[in-house]
Amino acid sequence: MFQGKKILLGVTGSIAAYKSLLLVRLLIREGATVKVIQTPASRDFVTPLSLSTLSRNPVLSDLSTADTWANHVELGRWADILLIAPLSCNTLAKMAQGLCDNLLLATYLSAVCPVVVAPAMDEDMWRHPSTRANLERLRSFGNLIIPVGNGELASGLHGEGRMAEPEEILDFVGVMLKAGTDRDLVGKRALVTAGPTYEAIDPVRFISNHSSGKMGIALAEELAGRGAEVDLVLGPSALSVHQQGITTHRVISAADMYKVSMESFSRADIAIMSAAVADYTPVEVAAEKIKKSGSDSLMLELTRTKDILKSLGDIKKKGQVLVGFALETKDEKAYALGKLQTKNADLIVLNSAREEGAGFGVDTNKITIFSKDGKEWAYEQKPKQQVAKDIVDQVVKLLYV
Repeated sequence: MFQGKKILLGVTGSIAAYKSLLLVRLLIREGATVKVIQTPASRDFVTPLSLSTLSRNPVLSDLSTADTWANHVELGRWADILLIAPLSCNTLAKMAQGLCDNLLLATYLSAVCPVVVAPAMDEDMWRHPSTRANLERLRSFGNLIIPVGNGELASGLHGEGRMAEPEEILDFVGVMLKAGTDRDLVGKRALVTAGPTYEAIDPVRFISNHSSGKMGIALAEELAGRGAEVDLVLGPSALSVHQQGITTHRVISAADMYKVSMESFSRADIAIMSAAVADYTPVEVAAEKIKKSGSDSLMLELTRTKDILKSLGDIKKKGQVLVGFALETKDEKAYALGKLQTKNADLIVLNSAREEGAGFGVDTNKITIFSKDGKEWAYEQKPKQQVAKDIVDQVVKLLYV
């Protein structure tokens, strides 16, 4: 998978920089060509000599030395992947804001290849609102973020923020590279729904859920990466997609999502309904903000929203593959199998709201896929990009049966 691939490794100022030595060795062992860019701060944690010895290439750090200029534009075009591991909190903030005060940042801003980052910081820094905002901003640019681990930190505390282990990073990048070579969906069109819906109560309030849209976006990116033209119907979400081959249709309510999905399905070979669509919506929407009254309670009358998955199942034609999602809190398998039959879907992807590291708002998921012919595939917890690949792999098998 890595044979002949060109990996540009960025190393930033973090105690986790020592892991970059093992990462370089693993990449070289797999047949990759590796060049390393260090930030000035990272040299306090790992030496250029160690990295150059293992990578078999000179380590780059400065924009210029003596009368020589480090061509960051050329570096950004040379690489198949720019991998930044570890990504410090400081470099994360600079990348999110487009700052450019060292060679690594200049190369990042010039890169035309995929960018993958492996954050590393202490738990309080990892959980700070500014860090969360910077991560979302980075993700919105199309960069891929490898989930952090949970364990002992440099502070002596235990918690989230550990950089993923070198073997995990190698696996993540390997999946990316494989997806880039699998062009098994060229000429196909896909419909993906993602994110929540907002069901208005009055001009300022609504009914919704905690879906972020991450799983659906990962699916859209996997499908597009394999050659499909994708219509992404995205509910209210802070995330965005810039990948070629994806047309994003922004919607608000379940009715909006239903309308766009029904219009798009006729030209789709594949439809994956991963959105968390509200099951109920208010019968009446107040024209003005509802004020507090003398009563301690407020009664809302709700009515069922249109079932998008069932509606598509009712009009599905031979050759179309329809996939639904089931997020359950009890009797998970029974509900998933029931949905598979009643919605006329080809596959149902089950994940549990009770599983840690799965479901809404997180970067990982743990799924089981059920097919209408009785097959079942259970997967371990993985980053959502890898979960997307597992799902699309099953779709492709059905598509070409």
